[in-house]
Amino acid sequence: MSPIVPPELKDWFAGRGWRVRRHQVDMLTASDAGRHALLVADTGAGKTLAGFLPTLTDFTPSRLNGGDPPEGLHTLYVSPLKALAHDVQRNLLTPIEEIGLPIRAETRSGDTPSDRKKRQRTRPPHVLLTTPESLSLLLSYPDSLEMFSGLKRVVIDEVHAFANGKRGDLLALALSRLQAIAPQMQRAALSATVAQPEAFREWLAPWGDIDSVELVEGESGAPAEVEILLPEEERVPWGGHAATWAIPQLYEEIRRNNTTLVFTNTRFLAEYIFQHLWDVNEDKLPIGIHHGSLSKEARRKVEGAMARGELRALVATASLDLGVDWGDIDLVVQMGAPKGSSRLLQRIGRANHRLDQPSRALLVPGNRFEFLEATAAKEAVDEGMRDGEDFRPGGLDVLAQHVMACTCASPFQEDELLREIRSSLAYAWVDEDVWQRVVTFVATGGYALQAYDKFKRILRDKQGVWRLTHPEQAARHRLNAGIIIDSEMLEVRINSGRGRGGRSLGKIEERFAASLSPGDTFAFAGMSLEVVKLQDMEVLVKAATSNAMIPSYGGARMPLTTHLAERVRTMLVDRAGWARFPDDVREWLEMQDWRSQMPGPGQLLVESFPHAKRYYSVYYTFEGWNANQSLGMLITRRMEDRGLMPGGFVANDYSLAVWGLKPVDDPAPLLSPDILQEEFVEWVQNSHLLRRAFREVAVIGGLVERQHPGKRKTGKQVTFSTDLIYDVLRKYEPNHVLLEAAWADARTRMTDVARLGNLLDRSAEQLVHIELDRVSPLAVPVMVMIGREATPQGSVDDELLLEAESLAGAAMRVEDLPKT
Repeated sequence: MSPIVPPELKDWFAGRGWRVRRHQVDMLTASDAGRHALLVADTGAGKTLAGFLPTLTDFTPSRLNGGDPPEGLHTLYVSPLKALAHDVQRNLLTPIEEIGLPIRAETRSGDTPSDRKKRQRTRPPHVLLTTPESLSLLLSYPDSLEMFSGLKRVVIDEVHAFANGKRGDLLALALSRLQAIAPQMQRAALSATVAQPEAFREWLAPWGDIDSVELVEGESGAPAEVEILLPEEERVPWGGHAATWAIPQLYEEIRRNNTTLVFTNTRFLAEYIFQHLWDVNEDKLPIGIHHGSLSKEARRKVEGAMARGELRALVATASLDLGVDWGDIDLVVQMGAPKGSSRLLQRIGRANHRLDQPSRALLVPGNRFEFLEATAAKEAVDEGMRDGEDFRPGGLDVLAQHVMACTCASPFQEDELLREIRSSLAYAWVDEDVWQRVVTFVATGGYALQAYDKFKRILRDKQGVWRLTHPEQAARHRLNAGIIIDSEMLEVRINSGRGRGGRSLGKIEERFAASLSPGDTFAFAGMSLEVVKLQDMEVLVKAATSNAMIPSYGGARMPLTTHLAERVRTMLVDRAGWARFPDDVREWLEMQDWRSQMPGPGQLLVESFPHAKRYYSVYYTFEGWNANQSLGMLITRRMEDRGLMPGGFVANDYSLAVWGLKPVDDPAPLLSPDILQEEFVEWVQNSHLLRRAFREVAVIGGLVERQHPGKRKTGKQVTFSTDLIYDVLRKYEPNHVLLEAAWADARTRMTDVARLGNLLDRSAEQLVHIELDRVSPLAVPVMVMIGREATPQGSVDDELLLEAESLAGAAMRVEDLPKT
């Protein structure tokens, strides 16, 4: 064992029958050398302990050598989830208490009581565990300059989960501020699923100095055991996403294992699968549910039950993707397509959580394309391949929020703050012009809004220093700051009599609540509930005995990664590889190959055929739902202009089906690359997309406040306010900084314009158009979605069956096969 590890830690490891792993020593070595570090290690490799090892070492008697322990805040731990911070605190306390180290560790999040938050600023613990949002709020207090002045270390857990999104922008700006306050501060980032370590090193490094960041790679663990569940007698379904066909087999797996973690891709599907499991739960096994809309109390109760080993199964969403360590989970099940190999690896890592024993996972595809996707993901995991995601420029709305937070803490000089901000990779691109526009926006709201006092938040004094216009601006900022803009949610409470709400069960979306009337029933938090009344921002309910509707959650689609899409495309043309597929899947592909052809890598295959007195074209894009939705809007607009009388379109991750009353003889003119310069711009500007994006950036940028003391605006009020401002800016200040930020969001997140551009480039070079006399086998999964898109995913599986079999019958008609 390395002499760099203090004897107290060596003894503690030995007492538990563990050894200090090489990557844990390497993290300690990097810290002692004064370097930042990125640790990439498999789940179960002791990543979090490796991140904290330098902190624990600094407090050991042998390192203190008779001196007093360090005073004040020593280490800041930042995680993407509040639950993860609480879980880490629980695990961190074990070595602290067992070794007897003089370390106080506490958490800080939106759930932390206000008196403790205040005390943490004046008498901080040695280790503070928090989230990016809570850290940003901390930095908005004047006493933060003193609080962080002695900070030695920042540990960022699960860095892949947020580094290249807006939460990562906020964290990058916070790191720049912390480094300016405490120049000696070391940065450490931890992850199990980084595909491009060099990009993350650059993101982590101050001033992009990649050489200042040590890459520490963990010891390899036992390879995961991943299987794909197939129907015992029936064929792999043609359509649907919920995979409810697998419920009986899934229940048998739960009975066979001590603890099973069942992942779904949306909150709706979590509720839906949970209900189906309860319907077949003859043994009354304890099965729980966990997702982000449930109340804090409900989530904590379930987390505690899992930690104590009291649940046989837990149905969950991405709320539990990350690092919560529950030890003895025997099996992880992924219901529906995994959408990415890195995400799947992260979820598989929840099982077993021991490096030297394999994690077991079961993939349950909802339809035939999902079977191919599951196969591609399994093979990627077997090969150790991960998905990469390019870093994007930092958002201007997040920068505006940060500028306001900095002003709340202390007045600033423009050039000094700009230099600090540009030290982060996310904002190195900000030049003097962009910076002036951002500062002007924070100061006045911008040229078109400067006449209104309500938008004046900061002003420059005679010495050129920017400060708050009024002290109350700080309180307003702290009340409204944040990055995560959820749909407006209403509290669901048990009716306690006389129209008063009792215990909270969680929250549902406002638009779903608006569709409910007294007497209606819906399933939520694993219960059937009947609506008693709706009042203010609450839905009062009581237990129901009738069948329940299911709440439909929005905005939860996970994108299919480019890496996985390319694997599926390669699989389709690898005819020799089809032998490993089930008979019905192989026959499906063979019939497609005979009747039409396969969409090969680099190609864009378009099939056109008549069906039910309409003309259909199916575009096999493999670019994900967002890009396909955008393409569908653009193609139907062009069809309209050319008199092709479009009727509509449906999209999934793999393909897009468009129909009309006239045939499309040549799809090439509908796909010319100039569509992005012309129709795309016009469509986004005149659609709800830009308004929706503007609504979010206006809230993040602080232009529109969600909350006032003791009062919160409804979603309708926020929408009304932002729509009015949007119209004013579009007319009088079209280059406003928030319109630019909204455009960036609409292009990347909502329309996936980069993938759309790649698709159009491909169509210009390798467009293959095939005209058929009927639906093709490959088109059936997207064709069965027509007319069903408004129905919540999952509840349509039974309804799809008849139509799917009818379409499949036409596509797979045996008498058309060539004679052998």
